[in-house]
Amino acid sequence: MQDYLIVIPARYQSSRLPGKPLIDLMGKSMILRTYEKCIEVVPKENVIVATDDIRIYDHCLSHSMAALMTSTSCLTGTDRVAEVAQVVKAEYYINVQGDEPLFNSNDILKVLESIKSNKGKIINGYCSIKSREDFCSISIPKVVFRPDGRLLYMSRSPIPGNKNADFVKGNRQVCVYAFPKEALENFSKQKIKTTLENEEDIEILRFLEMGYEVFMIELSDDSIAVDNPSDVEKVLNRLRNENKTKSI
Repeated sequence: MQDYLIVIPARYQSSRLPGKPLIDLMGKSMILRTYEKCIEVVPKENVIVATDDIRIYDHCLSHSMAALMTSTSCLTGTDRVAEVAQVVKAEYYINVQGDEPLFNSNDILKVLESIKSNKGKIINGYCSIKSREDFCSISIPKVVFRPDGRLLYMSRSPIPGNKNADFVKGNRQVCVYAFPKEALENFSKQKIKTTLENEEDIEILRFLEMGYEVFMIELSDDSIAVDNPSDVEKVLNRLRNENKTKSI
């Protein structure tokens, strides 16, 4: 049994951006860029793509990425990770979202280090919000947590609020999750989304509704979550700027 396995869920039928994992980002697909970020810091034997689409599966194999076909009935990416856990045994499963191709690979190392001192706990990342636009965006899950890092709630609405309705401070979710095997198995036993999970469309809320504690750790704010076509342009702009910097 491995100590950990990084799983990148990749679904083709995104409601807002169909075919998202295969979108070309300056010569590389989004899923390939995400995979390459992972293997910057961990052995490739510890990384696998989980998909329900043969186009993504074939693309992964053609680029020497380990991949596993999962069912089309998975409610969320975490349910897809749970299907992988039935095949590949590990103590911990780290879900790295396939639509954040510019995340900081060192965040994975921070998660792995946190696991050492938080055995058996569910771990998720967060970073600070810098703009009112992001604070109010329904595409960005906002998080509030106790002083010790235990998650209180996560919402697409701007939280925490205040009586003046101003943007004062906020934190957003960074979509790197770590799950112990037992918690992941219990999560996947739910055959429908829990109430708040369904309303907010945030899968980590299922754990809260099931009575689990989720521990938030601070990660970098490098990531750009790709949720719609305008986000693709943000990623491309970052890549163009990075290429310009390298050429100077």
